[in-house]
Amino acid sequence: MPAVSPVTSVSAHVALTLARHIDHVFGVMGNGNAYFLDALERSTDVHFTAVRHEAGGVVAADAYHRASGRLAAATATYGAGFTNTLTALAEAVQAHVPLVLVVGDEPTSGPRPWDVDQIALASAVGARTYTVGRADAAATTVIAIEHALTYRVPTVLAIPYDVAARDAGPVPEPPAPRLPAPLTPAGPFAAAAVDGIVEALATAERPFLLAGRGAWIAGAGEALGELADAVGAVTASTALGRGVFPRTEFDLGVTGGFGAEGAMELVREADVAVVFGASLNQFTMRFGELFAPGTRVFQVDVAGAATHPHVGGYVRGDAAVVARALTDGLRARAARPSGWRESVDLAPLRAYEPGDDTAPDGRLDPRSVAARIGELLPDDRVVVSDGGHFIGWANMYWPVASPDRMSMVGTAFQSIGLGWPSVPGAALAKPSATVVLTTGDGGGLMALADLETAVRVAGGRGIAVIWNDAAYGAEVNLYGLKGLAKEPMLIPEVDFAALASGVGAEGVVVRTLADLDRLASWVGEPEASRRFLVLDCRISGEVIAPYQQEIIRVNS
Repeated sequence: MPAVSPVTSVSAHVALTLARHIDHVFGVMGNGNAYFLDALERSTDVHFTAVRHEAGGVVAADAYHRASGRLAAATATYGAGFTNTLTALAEAVQAHVPLVLVVGDEPTSGPRPWDVDQIALASAVGARTYTVGRADAAATTVIAIEHALTYRVPTVLAIPYDVAARDAGPVPEPPAPRLPAPLTPAGPFAAAAVDGIVEALATAERPFLLAGRGAWIAGAGEALGELADAVGAVTASTALGRGVFPRTEFDLGVTGGFGAEGAMELVREADVAVVFGASLNQFTMRFGELFAPGTRVFQVDVAGAATHPHVGGYVRGDAAVVARALTDGLRARAARPSGWRESVDLAPLRAYEPGDDTAPDGRLDPRSVAARIGELLPDDRVVVSDGGHFIGWANMYWPVASPDRMSMVGTAFQSIGLGWPSVPGAALAKPSATVVLTTGDGGGLMALADLETAVRVAGGRGIAVIWNDAAYGAEVNLYGLKGLAKEPMLIPEVDFAALASGVGAEGVVVRTLADLDRLASWVGEPEASRRFLVLDCRISGEVIAPYQQEIIRVNS
């Protein structure tokens, strides 16, 4: 391709327009995005972080959004570079992450022998593609941004190979993306539905409020806190909404399979439950057992209709807007708080089983390992989780301050192997916090390409906890117990501590709880002088997380 000014090419139009709305891009350079990255580096203040696998670029951008709330951006080349992103792209779609993925694509003249139908592939996982041209690159970029932010979904922005370096002249002044206002219930039916929830809360003896990630995205924390105070409600959150309620003394923590048993028993005593910004999936709902049959359940969400059959009343609207309307309605009725939350000692209900030092097979009990790590971790932390059986341990034993400090990239799509590249995204989103990765040996090996990226980017602010049970634990628990052959479920025990040292981290093999003393001393060292710490925890696979026990019971 001929040389062209780095600020007038089609790729430059994309880079400079996108740069108005982002501050970080993650990805791998190739033929299809070389000119885009050149313009980004030479002509903008956007920071590019190289990862070692294209899936890792999307994952890092995904984690960056979850920890910062900002529009995410990733980039890959065409063909194999693009197809490598698909699992991570599907996860971001299902997790409702606003993300722009800039990719190369086949020439406008038609596909070459190595090209694939990228638009169809993106569509198959739920992502829409916008293709730029020589005359409309800046405007198309704005449309892609607007789509991602409006619908909270990844959008693919494709640059055909034969126009990437074409001179398109000066970058025009594109319009700002037009974004919708918070959804406000309107009309007599919506007003009656809000009044119905007000009436139920005003007369409730044991009111309960549950909030999910949607409530956090809506900025509803303060409004929900006022509503909880007005009605005297006990509160709790989903796994992705933890910490959204401001009054922790009246909060039960996480619901569903990650919830403490005593806390979940109290939830079943509620006579009225109102759910804000939570999809009420099978895990949150404990497979239908979260609420007692006599509980009146109401839901507030932006979805088109209620998302669980146990919901008896539904209001479509922004969580913050509706929470304020409910509080106003209670005040207009001069409703008094129920007094329920003050009558119950909630602290012991939030306690989890401490576990034994070692399991019957002689390996570490993951509950005691998780509890001890939770005692040692810095308060200013962000936890990023891969997928696998082990997700129960961090979710139960490592509380975080707010929903943007716990990311489970992979769980929406039921994927593993997205853990290591989550670290750089979270580290750049929260530059003062310690980033803690929780991953298994199976997922840890699958994502190994970006072990180096995690160590390079997080440095002395990074910790990885490897739950090393020499197996795919979830499969052993679900199918090994049914008598299926276990050999395909097993993994030769890998020395992750040694692998980590090869890319500049410090690795510690943890065979006893005393080995975790290194974490205690690491936390006390200056960040600049310590290395990324990898704790290779040799745990027993015989201790099954409570959430997995629920799944086993349902599938028995």
